[in-house]
Amino acid sequence: MVYLAERGYRAVAPDLRGYGDTTGAPVNDISKFSLFHLVVDLIAALLEAIDPNEDNVFVVAHDWGAIIAWRLFLFRPDKVKALVNLSVHFSPRNPHMNWVEWFKALYGEDHYILRFQIPGEIEAEFTPYGVKAVLKKFLTFRGPGPSYFPKGKGIDAVPDAPAALSSLLSEEGLDYFACKFEKTGFTGPVNYYRALPLNWELKAPWTGAQVKVPTKFIVGEFDLVYRIPGAKEYINNDGFKKDVPLLEEVVVVESAAHFVNQERPDEINKHIYEFIQKF
Repeated sequence: MVYLAERGYRAVAPDLRGYGDTTGAPVNDISKFSLFHLVVDLIAALLEAIDPNEDNVFVVAHDWGAIIAWRLFLFRPDKVKALVNLSVHFSPRNPHMNWVEWFKALYGEDHYILRFQIPGEIEAEFTPYGVKAVLKKFLTFRGPGPSYFPKGKGIDAVPDAPAALSSLLSEEGLDYFACKFEKTGFTGPVNYYRALPLNWELKAPWTGAQVKVPTKFIVGEFDLVYRIPGAKEYINNDGFKKDVPLLEEVVVVESAAHFVNQERPDEINKHIYEFIQKF
């Protein structure tokens, strides 16, 4: 944000529903965490509140932010000038099964998305470890393979982070995130995964729809999303370009993993700026 602000842009990073300093998220109602609610938050609570006279904006997003951004551009492309998405590529709607069913078939019931489905269950398993220890596992994960949480093993199945967090995540940064999650808890963020089946139902009218905004996509070579079976082929061959016809560039960052923006901040900043200044 500082990098872009120094170059004349107004940069805003919102806390998404159920995260950070947000308040009033109905964490006991999974239906209120659909992608439609999250897109409404971006338009009504952010874009129109910041500057109702601004016609459209640049969007940069990572992970769940990227998932939300793809849907923002499907639903309201008029709000966006261009997009830089990191880590999570566009995923066209499968008319035959939702994401939870697909990941179950691919990885089994111990996969983290499956383990996140039952309300309260994974939160109870996280509790004995403490918020900071759980976040450290998540935010320093660099494995190219899928993440599993076998029932009853909590976070012990996830490889330990290095003793020194290095440039990926400072101790100060980890303390900041832990402070926020201690206030909000994990239920809101985990509800994003619990709403996946609902999202699949609600997105039915957009089956086969294309994202038609200028786009740049950046992913780490060892990102676990990039290593999902079929993902590399979809991204690097014609599939991605077919669904996102204004895709201008795909950047695969060598030796980087899922949190590519934290591993290579200077490199990612340059990629973002080089792209958006063209418009």
